[in-house]
Amino acid sequence: MERRNTIQRQLVAEAVCRLDHPQAEEVYEEVSREHPHISKATVYRNLNLLAEDGTIGKLHLCEGADRFDFRPEKHYHLRCKKCGKVFDAHIPLLPELEQVTDEADGFCIESYQLEFIGICAACNKQA
Repeated sequence: MERRNTIQRQLVAEAVCRLDHPQAEEVYEEVSREHPHISKATVYRNLNLLAEDGTIGKLHLCEGADRFDFRPEKHYHLRCKKCGKVFDAHIPLLPELEQVTDEADGFCIESYQLEFIGICAACNKQA
């Protein structure tokens, strides 16, 4: 079933593009600044719809709330353990990770997310 592109959905998608790997609450705050009558439920619902249809990416990180990414294609992420910011990792994908199976347990990997954790350049400068 094809979903129609509503104004609310467009506002949410544009906010994700302006922000850098935002949490849902940050997207809501961004959209509601210019459109104070939009509800939190509308923003959250549209974030999930955009992620389901592949317009944006949804990151389930090891720590903290889910984040959203304007780049839906597969790529890895860096997360600063001091400030919590998330960045795109500019390294090539490792195709062999997608082919991993553990036949002994019968487990077949369908998807994965790779998150590198460390300290970002800005936090390193402050130290």
